[in-house]
Amino acid sequence: MRIALAQILSSADPSANLGQVADQVARAADRGAELVVFPEATMRCFGRSLTDVAEPVHGPWGDQVRQIAKQHQVAVVAGMFTPAGDGRVRNTLLVVGTDVDAHYDKIHLFDAYGFTESDTVAPGAEPLVAQIGGVRVGFATCYDVRFPGLFTTLADAGAQLICLCASWGAGPGKIEQWELLSRARALDCTTFVAACGQADPASVGVTSAGSAPTGVGYSAVISPLGTVLAALHGQPDLLVVDIDIAEVDAVRRALPVLANRRF
Repeated sequence: MRIALAQILSSADPSANLGQVADQVARAADRGAELVVFPEATMRCFGRSLTDVAEPVHGPWGDQVRQIAKQHQVAVVAGMFTPAGDGRVRNTLLVVGTDVDAHYDKIHLFDAYGFTESDTVAPGAEPLVAQIGGVRVGFATCYDVRFPGLFTTLADAGAQLICLCASWGAGPGKIEQWELLSRARALDCTTFVAACGQADPASVGVTSAGSAPTGVGYSAVISPLGTVLAALHGQPDLLVVDIDIAEVDAVRRALPVLANRRF
């Protein structure tokens, strides 16, 4: 499978961000990608109101993403916000393409490092594994990466690739944590991990105010043995990588950590 990670820098304008989705999907499709992964909060960057842009997954913003995916005959994963019904929103990954139409609501909310996501976001409850182009793909969002149980649950449900979408918070040691955690989760569940984050605003001269996690970049594709196959730096960019799904079974035969678990 050829996958693309679109490391964009979302703005506060959902329409402008849709333009970025269209541009990056077109570029990825031209390079033969079958799956294009965007970051968490593709619809709108953190640090702004989320309730005034939230809409159902079959609302206008999501339908535009569907149309883009259909036009280019690829699958697209993009972060958006959907109404939760209690005045908050859900932090949602929209997963659409010719053979898939699904969504994942972020389970673990980022109440850490001075940011309280649960004030404005309601947690999801159900993990998601979807079939895309014959590959079983699981999904996780940002802070989820600190919880290995979600990743092994996805592997138990058949995931061969996990899309990890983030808008990672900046700070001392945070890039190193992002890299380490992404690689560790690949090893925990012996799957490929496509870790796509928001670009670093500072890389294009934008100063972020407050504690909102607005991205650090360093998106990467990681093998089932935790090897970084390819990675980006902080600035906006597109990463296209071929992965051999057969490697998952080969690694699990050699390193059967899922089968050998006792807890």
